[in-house]
Amino acid sequence: MSDNSTFIHHVYFWLNNPGSQTDFEQLVAGLHKLSAVKTIKTFYIGKPADTSRDVIDSSYSVSWLLLFDNKAHQDSYQTDPIHLKFVDECKHLWKKVVVYDTVNV
Repeated sequence: MSDNSTFIHHVYFWLNNPGSQTDFEQLVAGLHKLSAVKTIKTFYIGKPADTSRDVIDSSYSVSWLLLFDNKAHQDSYQTDPIHLKFVDECKHLWKKVVVYDTVNV
């Protein structure tokens, strides 16, 4: 699936109002707009699966998984005007964000 330079950026969002379908849909719509950033190789927007095991954390509201060709593309994404606009327009929706960045071993 990935070569030695692939950079994976996985973001988890906890909504301020986790029961609000409107807030959920607004965040998902914002992520779809954000997917227009040119350096994104592929993306996936998800929500917690209906699974239950001791090792599963399903407390988040939305996940945003991105694959980049390399770290330089991910770095460019961080300062892309589309990304900055997304943060500005949607930051009021979340109370917590956790990011996991990974590279190939």
